[in-house]
Amino acid sequence: MALELIGLFELLQCASGKQATEEAASFSPDLLLLDYMMPDMDGKETLCELRKLPGLNDVPVVFMTARVNEDLSNDLRRDGALGVIAKPFDPMDLAAQLRELWQIHNDVESERAMLGS
Repeated sequence: MALELIGLFELLQCASGKQATEEAASFSPDLLLLDYMMPDMDGKETLCELRKLPGLNDVPVVFMTARVNEDLSNDLRRDGALGVIAKPFDPMDLAAQLRELWQIHNDVESERAMLGS
């Protein structure tokens, strides 16, 4: 709720990885925010399935987890995560954290485009 009210994000909230894979393609997300621990399949499995869907193979992803440690964070970043947000988190700060990660993503993409031209 805070993401919509404060962060001005349009959200599609899913209760499980299975639901996310069923609904994400029709929503066309710009950013994926995945909990690492979810029913049905974990966040990494969900991301793997989402990447198979048309138009979702390059969508940036941020993970949330209570199991924060350097190895897991590095593993998730190797799998393409922009960042990892530790739980518990302050809902009032979440939008700012996501905007910061989104800006980093956009800066990297802009730099890649400039180098490629």
